Amino acid sequence: MDVKEKISKSVFLGAALLSVGITLGILGFMVLLAYPIFAQGLFWKMLILPWSPDQGIFGLGPMVAGTISIAFLAVGFSFPISCGVSVFVGILDPGGKGKWLKRGVEAMTAIPTVIYGFVGIFLLVPLVRELVARGSGMCILSAGIMLGILISPTMILFFTQSFAMVPQSYLNAADSTGATTVQKFFYIVLPCAWKSMVTGLILSFGRAMGDTLIALMISGNAVGFPGSITDSARTLTAHIGLIIAADFDSIEFKTIFVCGISLYAMTGMGVGLVRFLGAKGVGNR
Repeated sequence: MDVKEKISKSVFLGAALLSVGITLGILGFMVLLAYPIFAQGLFWKMLILPWSPDQGIFGLGPMVAGTISIAFLAVGFSFPISCGVSVFVGILDPGGKGKWLKRGVEAMTAIPTVIYGFVGIFLLVPLVRELVARGSGMCILSAGIMLGILISPTMILFFTQSFAMVPQSYLNAADSTGATTVQKFFYIVLPCAWKSMVTGLILSFGRAMGDTLIALMISGNAVGFPGSITDSARTLTAHIGLIIAADFDSIEFKTIFVCGISLYAMTGMGVGLVRFLGAKGVGNR
């Protein structure tokens, strides 16, 4: 191993260790500031109790329910659209209209989140309000749809890349048997790419859970448990943004660190599942 290779290896190792150190440091910081809640045995109770400060109850159950509801709705709305666009871009017409469509999708990734929020407020929320004929239109449905639009470019690009990784020899073999494009997709591309697609789905779900502005601007921020997708809700990220100005020593303020730890745990489980799928994929080759 020459000197340049040793230096490169050391630099990359240092960058990786720094990244891990910062991640663990932030987690440790949140655990330290949330220690009074752990010491009182309130952490797990907070995740299921309601939010009722006037009664001295600072539960995050409604925020957990709102986060999961909006994230699942966003992924459920985005997945079929993203899958369809990916098939068109990567399989049906990769060199023609699909090429320009992919460029448009790539451009969407550069749009600031706040722009999606403004579009949601002035276009989507009034439309949902008219359709459901109840409430202000700022609800789980509005936030889920707009968040689904936000994460769809990432999902589309991930799916398209997954399709591109299918060995060309498999496709050539299918062509030699006279298989149609649809048959190649269902019998060749999908069986080879489904694990990578699941990985993209999981990462998109994590992106949906971690978004702040969409939920803060158009979900309604109600602190009650949502009963349907037309109810307003507050997510964990929006709760952090709204409570950050509270008194530092109050239990209300310390709930934001419980929110952060919960988001870390949810994201960590998603990353672990992605790693597991990746390991299984390598083992099956």
